[in-house]
Amino acid sequence: MFFDRKAMAPAYLYTRTNQVILDASVFAVSLAAACLLRSESWLNAVELHQLLVWLPVVVLARIAAHHVLGVYRLVWRFVSISDAVKITRSIGSVSVMFLAIALCYPRHAAFAEWVRIPVVILVFEGLLSLISSLGIRALRRMQYAHERKMSSLENPTKRAFLYGAGRAGLMLRKEMENSPSYDVAGFIDDDPLKVGSVISDTPVVGNGDDLERLVREWQIDEVIISMATASRGTLARTLAKCRRARVPAKIIPSLREILSGQVQISELRDTAVEEVLGRESIEVSEFEEVAGPTYRGKRILVTGAGGSIGSELVRQLGRLHPSKIAILDKDENAVYELDQELRRRGFPVSIETHIADVRETSRLRGIFSEFRPQAIFHAAAHKHVPLMEIQPCEAVLNNVGGTKNVLDVSAEFRVERLVFISTDKAVNPANVMGATKRIGEMLVQAQRNAGGMRVACVRFGNVLGSRGSVVPLFQKQIAAGGPVTVTHPDVVRYFMTIPEAVQLILCAGTLAGHGETFVLDMGNPRNILELAREMILLSGLEPEKDIHIAITGLRPGEKLTEELVAQAETLSPTSMEKLSVIEPQAVNHASLMADVARLLHSAGNNDRTHVLELLETMGLGYSTLLAPKAQAAGVGGRHVVRVLSLNPRPFTTPQESAL
Repeated sequence: MFFDRKAMAPAYLYTRTNQVILDASVFAVSLAAACLLRSESWLNAVELHQLLVWLPVVVLARIAAHHVLGVYRLVWRFVSISDAVKITRSIGSVSVMFLAIALCYPRHAAFAEWVRIPVVILVFEGLLSLISSLGIRALRRMQYAHERKMSSLENPTKRAFLYGAGRAGLMLRKEMENSPSYDVAGFIDDDPLKVGSVISDTPVVGNGDDLERLVREWQIDEVIISMATASRGTLARTLAKCRRARVPAKIIPSLREILSGQVQISELRDTAVEEVLGRESIEVSEFEEVAGPTYRGKRILVTGAGGSIGSELVRQLGRLHPSKIAILDKDENAVYELDQELRRRGFPVSIETHIADVRETSRLRGIFSEFRPQAIFHAAAHKHVPLMEIQPCEAVLNNVGGTKNVLDVSAEFRVERLVFISTDKAVNPANVMGATKRIGEMLVQAQRNAGGMRVACVRFGNVLGSRGSVVPLFQKQIAAGGPVTVTHPDVVRYFMTIPEAVQLILCAGTLAGHGETFVLDMGNPRNILELAREMILLSGLEPEKDIHIAITGLRPGEKLTEELVAQAETLSPTSMEKLSVIEPQAVNHASLMADVARLLHSAGNNDRTHVLELLETMGLGYSTLLAPKAQAAGVGGRHVVRVLSLNPRPFTTPQESAL
């Protein structure tokens, strides 16, 4: 929670009823004071009688005018010049009406002595009512400003708009009533019927098209998007308006999270990059019904379980009721953190943890012998392109050798089903990492007839939020004040969230058969330079003015665009809408195994040159012509020192270079 209800004056002191009572008192005192000013002494019997007759009429008329003209929809603590105009119009209209009655009522008509009150009294009363009505509201604004100042000495206060004046916005407004962290200036809403109204004592000051002007006029520090059921497209359009207004934005949790009790509505979060991208989530309809029968009651092993994809595989497998899950990774910290997370959440499936390296066959045999897995998801791999350009031998030993070991041991222990997690970089590979993943796909296809094991590959592009991906890097660079690094202005990439990618992987696993490669629907690609600009704007900063965007040049082995399907491959639909399949190509098993054996032998001897030559001759589409590019880029060895000594720009390590 972000508020302390003791920090400011109680809200009940400023209810609508109390405001009406205070106004009524002001109007009554103003009329009495006007009568006394005119008589310059105590009132005589006639004057007192006139006062008693006019008092309820004046009070009721002024309150009615305030109500009709919307004065009681104004928030006292935010009273402004436009509000003062509205109050003046209300006071003036009633005074004109009274003057007309007093002047036009016949002198000799009945009740003339009561109705024909002196004009000077009405003028004085109108002026006193106006001054007093404005004065008490100005005093409330001054009091509130003082409360904010005192509160902000310990807790700096942000002046905010709530974007969305619906049910969720009302709930959030009530949660924030006495927040020392936020001063809610008003609602923004795109419904024209709500603009100009007051909801929970908070004005709806305008719509999203006016946001830039309203942010400037109201001196807003932050916009809180209070729409719990908005679609991804609606959120993207709203965030675009925030970017144009150059104001940071936060978002309330989704309705599903609120109703499930996972979070409270006041637990604001930063905008997710998929919301910045504006792409709707790809959700597999009836995911549990589709994938559940395949994995229910099975013993499942996940390699690389400490990584972004591997850990999410474990989480989502828990929804499918397997009998047991083994998580395997050589990163003990990642395994420990995942294990602790699952324990805290009360994970419904029994978990086994294994600290092991897929390159060690004997260790794998020991784990398989004890656990007896029935299904395997092989996600363990080195994935950072520039690092693997520097260390191709390590890439081969882990990505090729590790995959071969997992396949061999799986066949030995008669595993029922194996899914290999591949990448779009395996298509026409321009780098070592992509080449090793392509060999992994070929090894899976070569294994398709081994002991009846059902095998498949799943190929997809970038996942949002994974370790080392572009989005967390941009966030880190923006927080540090820049520069934000982009390798080339024309680089485009496909993006998908980790949860939706994993759902599709699990569904692809149900279709696994004889070495097919399943391709995930990645949506439309996005330009990385535009993504960088949008993330800077969303932080309330301006590209180039506040944060510099540095074009660093393509990294070794990097493409401007990635491909999901090679020219020689044919993509066909499957029974699942978001999955397509590439039928396996014929693989010469003996030739492939001989090439892999030579490759692993050279990598084991740390023979970089021979490893690169072998990768080129295996028919992968990889070329060693890219190797000099790594040297020219200043990667590795003493060459880096020379580049650094000549370049005043802060050095960015290979794993921190943006796409």
